[in-house]
Amino acid sequence: MNTTKVQPKQEQMPQVPQSPLPELAEFLAPRRVHFTQGPSAETLRQYVSGLLSEQPNKNCDTLAAVMPEMSEQQLQYLLTDMVWDEQALNRQRIAQMLRLPSAGDGVLIFDDTGFEKKGRHSAGVTRQYTGTVGKITNCQVTVNCQYAERTLAWPVATRLYLPQGWAEDEERRKRAPVPQEVVFQTKAEIALALVDEATRCGIKHECVTGDADSGDNPNFLNGLAERQERHVMAVRANFSVVLGRGHDRPVRRVDEVLVTQPRRAWHSIAWSEGTKGWWRAKFLALRCWRVDGDGTRHVGWLIGQRPGRGQHGDWKYCWSDFPATTPLEVLVEYAHRRHWVEQYHEEAKTELGWDQYQGRRWDGCHRHAVLVMLSYSFLVWVEVRSRGQRQGPGRPRAAFSPAPGPATPLAAGGASAGERMAAADGDSGIDRLRLP
Repeated sequence: MNTTKVQPKQEQMPQVPQSPLPELAEFLAPRRVHFTQGPSAETLRQYVSGLLSEQPNKNCDTLAAVMPEMSEQQLQYLLTDMVWDEQALNRQRIAQMLRLPSAGDGVLIFDDTGFEKKGRHSAGVTRQYTGTVGKITNCQVTVNCQYAERTLAWPVATRLYLPQGWAEDEERRKRAPVPQEVVFQTKAEIALALVDEATRCGIKHECVTGDADSGDNPNFLNGLAERQERHVMAVRANFSVVLGRGHDRPVRRVDEVLVTQPRRAWHSIAWSEGTKGWWRAKFLALRCWRVDGDGTRHVGWLIGQRPGRGQHGDWKYCWSDFPATTPLEVLVEYAHRRHWVEQYHEEAKTELGWDQYQGRRWDGCHRHAVLVMLSYSFLVWVEVRSRGQRQGPGRPRAAFSPAPGPATPLAAGGASAGERMAAADGDSGIDRLRLP
C-alpha cells in the first residue's frame, strides 16, 4: 500500500499587473513631470499599483515580491534618495481633485492618528499618547487634514509630529534624517500650518472641524479666528463658557450649563442617512462666550447633543464661531462630518498599507504617506467619474468609501463600505485593480 503523503499545494502569491491599467495610467500621467527619467515614473506607478492591490502586506519587501521586474531596493529608492518633490506632487494631486464636480459645501477636518513602532530610531517615535490605541505607547503620530463634502472626501495633507525631545536631539535627527528647517511644533501649530497649505492650494471650504483635542486648545481656536476660518469643533465637558456679557458673570463648564436647559428647548435633528435609517439626536445651541486662560472672551455657539427618546449614548458638545443667524441644522451637519477623516485613517491603514512603512527616515515616512493619499484619491476619482456615468436625474448620491471590506462604525453616510464599493465596481472598471 502506497503511504506517500501528498504535500499541500502552496497558494501562489498574486501578482500586480505588469501593464498599467488604463484608468490608473490616465490618473498618474500628469505625475511624470516630477521625474527626470521614465523608469522613475514607472517605479511610482508600480508602487501605487501595489498599494491598490489585495496584497495584505504592503511594505517594500512584500510588494516587490508581487511586482514583475521590481526589486525592494528600487521601491526603497523611490521613498528615500530618488530625486522628486513629494510636496509638489501632492499639490498637483490636490489641483486634480479640485477639478472634480463639487457640491460647493466642503469642510476641512483635522485629526491625528498613531502608528505603533518598535525601537527608538524611526523619525518622531517616542512613548506618547495616541487615540488610535487609547493609551501611551511607543509610536509615531501624524496630524492630518481631510477635505469632505456630504458624499465624498479626500485627504489634503499629513505631517509627522516631531516631539520636542526629538527636535532637540541632533544625533537622532541626523540618523533619521530630519531636515534642519523642521523645528518643534505643537500639534495645534502643525494643524494651523496645514490650514495655510490648504488655502495656498486653493481649497475653498465653508469651515474647519475636528475633535476635542483641537477644540479644547485655545491656541488652535484663536489661530483659526486670526485666519477668519469659521469652525465647528468638538469640545469636552469641562470647556469653559460665560452666558452673559457682564464681567461679573461666572465661568461655567458646558456640561453644567446644558444639563439645566429645559427639555422643550432641545430639537430633534437628523443629519445623515445610514443603512438603518436617519441618524438623529436632540440638539440645543446657546449663544455665549468661550473663555481663554487669560480671561479673554470670544462670542459663539455652544452646541449640545444628547440621545433622543429611547436612544442610548453619551452627551456631546461643540463650539462654533458661526454668526448668530446660522441655522442649527447647518452646524450639526458640519460637526458630524468628522467621521470622514477617521474613516480615511482606518481605510488607508487596512486597505492601502499606510501603517506598514518600515523605514526610519523622515522623508520616507512622508513620501509613503503622499503615495497613500495619491492611491486613495485615485479611487475617489474613479468613483466620482462612474457616478456621473450612471446617475439619472434626481437620483441621490450615496456616500463613498473605497474600502472593499465591512463599513467602519464611524461612517454614518449610507450603505456599508463593501456595498458602496461593489456598487462602484460594475460601472467603473475598478475591479481590475484587484489581484487575480
